Amino acid sequence: MLSVGILVFDDVEILDFSGPYEVFSTAARVHGRTNGHADAGQLFRCFLVAASMRPIRTRGGMLVLPDCVLPPVADIDVLLVPGGDVSVIRNNDAVIAWIAEQSRSTEIIASVCTGAFLLAKAGVLDGLDVTTHWEDLDELQSSFPKLTLQRDVAWVDCGKVLTSGGISAGVDMSLHLVARLAGRPLATATAKQMEYRWLQ
Repeated sequence: MLSVGILVFDDVEILDFSGPYEVFSTAARVHGRTNGHADAGQLFRCFLVAASMRPIRTRGGMLVLPDCVLPPVADIDVLLVPGGDVSVIRNNDAVIAWIAEQSRSTEIIASVCTGAFLLAKAGVLDGLDVTTHWEDLDELQSSFPKLTLQRDVAWVDCGKVLTSGGISAGVDMSLHLVARLAGRPLATATAKQMEYRWLQ
């Protein structure tokens, strides 16, 4: 079973974290049903991670309760860092240091939308091709000149590190990750179960 930790913080964009959560949890359920497992968690186990164990107020006003406080290295196989208004969280030194530490041990680390700013500040994106929300491309490039910006793409896969465009692009990237980790047939079946038109 692969653990999928998704960071949440105040002013996080709702679909940035809930879209990938839906993809991985649906993929686990579809996989379980297809393989006769009663336990849908046989493939992926998703959980929300935050800097403190309190309700998070999303950018849209929804309150979300995280599952745990920043877990130690080796507890997460896939770390997903969503975006939203990251102006406060990107200056949280403890969170940035935690992302940097996790990046050295996770199998995969990925960002959605402006979550790329958090990965970049943690030094994860240096020397890589990356993308983010179209409104933030120029700021990302000027703030972090060591990365190479890719425009007009839904996501960029650099192996261990992936970045995606804004909001719904995180769903497309997550389906791509399901295909990488568990096969394209499961990713296709997951998109069909979600009734989602996957941008491949």
